[in-house]
Amino acid sequence: MTKYGITILLLNLFGTLSCFSQVAPDCINAIPICNNTPINAGTDGYGLDDFNGASVSGCITQATGTVETNSAWYRFRTSETGQLGFNIGFDSNEDWDFALYKTNDCGDLGEPIRCNYFDNSDESIYIGVGQDPTGVANIQYEDWLEVAPNEDYYLLINNYSNNNSGFSIQFSGNIFIEFSNSALDCDIIDNLLGPPKIACDNENVILDATTSDAIDYEWYLDIGAGYQRIPGESGPELNVAVSAMYRVLVIRPSGNNLLSETQVAYAPSPFTYELTDETVCLDGTAIDFNSKDLEALGDQSSLEFLVTYHASIEEAMNGINALPKEYIPTQISETIFVRTTSVENSSCYDASKSFDINGIELPYLDFDTSVFICGDTPVVTIGQTIPDSNFTYEWSSGQNTSLITVAEEGVYTLSVTNSVGALQCITVRSVTVVFSRPPAISDIAIVYEDDASNMISVFLEEDGDFDYQVDNEEPQSSSIFNNLFPGEHTITVTDLNGCGLDSKDIVVVGFPKFFTPNADGVNDKWKVEGLSVLANPIITIYNRYGKLLYQLNEDSSGWDGTFKGVLLPESDYWFKLSYTNSLGQNTNAAYINNHFTLKR
Repeated sequence: MTKYGITILLLNLFGTLSCFSQVAPDCINAIPICNNTPINAGTDGYGLDDFNGASVSGCITQATGTVETNSAWYRFRTSETGQLGFNIGFDSNEDWDFALYKTNDCGDLGEPIRCNYFDNSDESIYIGVGQDPTGVANIQYEDWLEVAPNEDYYLLINNYSNNNSGFSIQFSGNIFIEFSNSALDCDIIDNLLGPPKIACDNENVILDATTSDAIDYEWYLDIGAGYQRIPGESGPELNVAVSAMYRVLVIRPSGNNLLSETQVAYAPSPFTYELTDETVCLDGTAIDFNSKDLEALGDQSSLEFLVTYHASIEEAMNGINALPKEYIPTQISETIFVRTTSVENSSCYDASKSFDINGIELPYLDFDTSVFICGDTPVVTIGQTIPDSNFTYEWSSGQNTSLITVAEEGVYTLSVTNSVGALQCITVRSVTVVFSRPPAISDIAIVYEDDASNMISVFLEEDGDFDYQVDNEEPQSSSIFNNLFPGEHTITVTDLNGCGLDSKDIVVVGFPKFFTPNADGVNDKWKVEGLSVLANPIITIYNRYGKLLYQLNEDSSGWDGTFKGVLLPESDYWFKLSYTNSLGQNTNAAYINNHFTLKR
């Protein structure tokens, strides 16, 4: 066996390999695979309609007549139990779809068990099952497969336009970590040279065409200009040096010669450069790992290599659980492990480098954010009780201490800075100071229409944050009460900041604002309604000079506007209501000392 080598420029992804094509447009001829595939030459149309005229299969719908447009079919069989996924890699300017069928019969595909048809408006470079290897949340990924041995799958990869330059398939999942050499069954591949092969440029690929009755071997390669004979290669094995399509002609004595072809692609092996450590505030701000990509790649192209970041060396080695590129540190010290991977072949990677994130804790502030002080001349001390000598303090009011004393209401904001070199980690906390006084009821207005319609309005000496309550009813924010039952009530006003309350007893009764004692049968007498709900009620009527004119009780028919039989003149008159309250005390009803008018 010799190693055949020629001088060739190894182009980047979708370069040289786009000259080759190892795709099958029909399910019946689906290419069997048991490991990652090289980049193929893209797709161009389809063969037979594998969906028998149907207009839809799962998420894939017809474009111009068939479900398939520019299609490629692959098949694989599982050999182990575990979690399986795959990444279909392609040019970010292209839009690919896929459907995966669990079956061993192209005539009975059924519905796909995984399917994705979304356009590539995000310019992703992968679609598939499992997790996008870049670590981003990708809508073009479906849930992982949980597989068992001897399950057959057919994979349709489809493109609705002719804008396609090829794709590769890279398998993923825990099954390939636990069973790296046996996750998929390679016995389904009856091609003498085996499945398409992709390798790293520092690996040695040997094609083996050994046949027991062979008398000679002829080897050919195609680097884009058709198959050419490889001079001097006539043995059963070929040591491959370049990416190309390879063919072997096995010459047998009977003349029943064998012909076999396969694709071999070499992907560049990356190198990860040293990365600088990061010092950040643990304030929820994210580190942009995209900027770290430049450090890791050095002069290597981001089109050829993918940089991912991981929480452990094991995850970096296995290429799983990539951290988000916008990463928010939460620990004082953590190590980030870096994996640089060939986009063309995920088996070509370097996970030898890491860097540290040094997290700077923010100053911790625990003082109350709301302070309510009750008093006529309030003053209060606010802020952080125990200062830290390593921090600096600055209030919005100008002071530079952790505690300040204030005598005015308002919002006071404290900024505390922990400086480490040029980095400043700042915690900001505000406290609202409210000075309260107990409520003081200045007046209560009672508007009485009848026993079922009345309105009580409560007035205070000063505004504040209060609630209002009548008797034992639920408190309310409004100072107005409607439709209270006639009788004795207690109005309570409470300061919501805990600065006391004020209560007043009122009596709800009704009286006319005027009466006309002219013997016409209308409003001839003045009386107060609702006295029956009170104990021992007495109404006392006075003139404007305070002279007692008449008294009414609950059984009185009313006052006729006379004093000792003499008609009194038109004027305003005043009255008071006294009664026995719930404590058995004789008292005058507050806010009922009012006046009415006598008209003739």
